Amino acid sequence: MRVLHVATEVYPWVKTGGLADVVGALPPALIRAGVDARLFLPGLPGILDGLTDAEPILDLGDAFGATEARVLAGRLADSGVPAYVLDAPGLFDRPGNPYLDENQQDYSDNHRRFALLGWAAARFQHDDWQPDVVHAHDWHAGLVPAWQALAGAPRAASVFTVHNLAFQGLVPAEQAPELGLPSRCFNVDGIEFHGQASFMKAGLYYADRLTTVSPTYATEIQSAPAGVGLEGLLAGRGEAGELVGILNGVDVDVWNPATDTELAAHYDVDHPRPKARNKAALQRALGLADEPDAPLFCLVSRLTEQKGIDLVVAGLDALIAAGGQLALLGSGEPTIEAALEDAAARYPQRVSVTIGYDEALSHRLIGSADFILVPSRYEPCGLTQLYGLRYGTLPVVTQVGGLADTVIDATEQSVADGRATGIVLADVTPEAMDEALRRAIALYRCEKDRQTVSESAMRADFSWQRSAARYIELYRSLLPAEQTAL
Repeated sequence: MRVLHVATEVYPWVKTGGLADVVGALPPALIRAGVDARLFLPGLPGILDGLTDAEPILDLGDAFGATEARVLAGRLADSGVPAYVLDAPGLFDRPGNPYLDENQQDYSDNHRRFALLGWAAARFQHDDWQPDVVHAHDWHAGLVPAWQALAGAPRAASVFTVHNLAFQGLVPAEQAPELGLPSRCFNVDGIEFHGQASFMKAGLYYADRLTTVSPTYATEIQSAPAGVGLEGLLAGRGEAGELVGILNGVDVDVWNPATDTELAAHYDVDHPRPKARNKAALQRALGLADEPDAPLFCLVSRLTEQKGIDLVVAGLDALIAAGGQLALLGSGEPTIEAALEDAAARYPQRVSVTIGYDEALSHRLIGSADFILVPSRYEPCGLTQLYGLRYGTLPVVTQVGGLADTVIDATEQSVADGRATGIVLADVTPEAMDEALRRAIALYRCEKDRQTVSESAMRADFSWQRSAARYIELYRSLLPAEQTAL
């Protein structure tokens, strides 16, 4: 079975969020299971840096505003996964964020950049290799299923995965012709969405099957408000059995407390004591009070209201008063950044705030803290809570999306029977956050229960092997029997 994944990010070469982690880990997991999985990626500088043995295999000429475009074939240096890279310097050779300019505004030609990606990926084949399934990820690749559908039969089956429905790739109507699709596609039964063209809707409407990154989120987006105006289309596809939720996994080679090179000390579920050395090292490095008995909370996130960071800000005074500490890494809304930096100034030995993103620091935070805060208002899947589970850093989460699917609340009963893996907020409010923090600190003070919950968290299986098996099952359901052999 041959599967071509189309995406704009891949860890560790280009990353703005969890999409990169998924695209970096799922294809290798499929390959280990016997699937011939390959990647189709835009020629962003970081991706070109990560491509080895690159050779040009296809000249696309002048397309979508690019004066030159070609496809390079090679392998990603870290994983060895075969990759085809769309090298169009006029559209993709830009430093920094793959979507935003230096003023943090969408590039004005994003619609043409990702229209080229969809057009080129949908028609791609190389020598005797052509995909049985084309798997497109998020709005940037939303036009892939549209171009496939327009090609008619025979063609590869199409799968479209929603990583976050809130980002839709909307294009003003006057720019819709620049996408290259026939005018008939700009219709309610097509890519039109409230008078604009939507990359996201294109994927949702034209793909043979839809997936999203957790079962609960797959249910949530079939109604308002999580459906953000697309709930009718999604509910129809759900009723037809064409929408499923498959949990993201954890790359157990990258996120492993027994081997993580960013940690001061290695540990595992059977030998957890060395984790205390990581906590002490992190407290010293961040200027936090060297207090081994202080419950240390971490947060690694975009700093937005969607992520519930305002709830964290509101609960900080109570957390500090109870003897806790907070170490935070992230960037986002200026008002939230300012509030957090003000808290760090007020509590210099209790709160550490690092604005920006640092992959190594994210490992040290998650590998050292006692709890990780993920109080999102909505969360398609979430990965940081999975990393927390893997490291015995107990998640404090809201009961939404993938958070609801992956964290079991530490009630008296669930702790007693060994199922509890974290703390779940009763609601998405400051009052519920305060209560959750009090419960977390109470759990921390009860060493026996804390160790029980931590062990259960570390033994939870959220590996990509399990998720890859679900995807293989989905791919097989789309293909004739003679094409399903691995």
